[in-house]
Amino acid sequence: MAVKPRRAVPGRPVRGGPRATRRSRREARAAYLFLAPWFAGLLVITIGPIVASLYLSFTDYSLLEEARWVGFDNYVRMFTEDSRFLSSLKVTTVYVVVSVPLQLAFALALALVLDRGLRGLSIYRSIFYLPSLLGGSVAIAILWRKVFGADGLVNAVLSVFGIQGPGWVGDPDTALGTLILLHVWTFGAPMIIFLAGLRQIPASYYEAAAVDGAGPLRQFRSITVPLLTPIIFFNLVLELIKSFQSFTQAFIVSGGKGGPADSTLFYTLYLYLQGFKNYDMGYAAAMAWVLLLIIAGLTGVNFLASKYWVFYGDTK
Repeated sequence: MAVKPRRAVPGRPVRGGPRATRRSRREARAAYLFLAPWFAGLLVITIGPIVASLYLSFTDYSLLEEARWVGFDNYVRMFTEDSRFLSSLKVTTVYVVVSVPLQLAFALALALVLDRGLRGLSIYRSIFYLPSLLGGSVAIAILWRKVFGADGLVNAVLSVFGIQGPGWVGDPDTALGTLILLHVWTFGAPMIIFLAGLRQIPASYYEAAAVDGAGPLRQFRSITVPLLTPIIFFNLVLELIKSFQSFTQAFIVSGGKGGPADSTLFYTLYLYLQGFKNYDMGYAAAMAWVLLLIIAGLTGVNFLASKYWVFYGDTK
């Protein structure tokens, strides 16, 4: 059966006609015009430097001389000749593996406490979130160095009990531990996200479990954790990326050297030293790309593994 063409009404353009086409083109041009500054920023500030750093990673470039192409020499040197690179990678790995689970566990524990409906919840929430705003600042890093110094607050408290504490930030055995503690202390952001996730779990689930005789521990294991796995996964990915990029704390606490004995030589700190102290920008660019690949690889592994332990509401 043939479909009759729609009759044109005088004074009203036919849908899809010339007037509608011209109007859509004008709207598209206006949209591109408003988006032009963002596209320019993306090209000049993001994509351009990324491409430039990839090129520089294959060169010998010192900022003072013209870049000289060396191929994969920077990458070969990184893994075969540079012991400090391997040390920085080891220090960063220990920092990430220890600090991220501790921080997430502490954040979840506090979120569970706050979810019980404490009076003045908004005040507690603001107070606990404050360290996340200040944890990466220079001022807090300086304060942390003072607190854990040989004559700092921690040793002053220990001396009351007759204990002579070490210079925590000056001891290779404890310096990294102070930075891990600082990272755990900045638990506010994941705690707020955990609290929001807990508020989304229906109370009827816990009531039904209590009727069946499930105690608080069983409810936490069988209801809270499974329904909270998407939030746990989200916080895990964010904190992994953030912890691999940690720089300010190690720079301030170690005086910009990664000491003592390279115990706080974070990957990003060593990258900074190579690029802006030794002026070996080609090598620093290669290190940046290795870090990018490490973070991308771990993020990809997390996403692949998430299908085995992350449960969403539409999972059947």
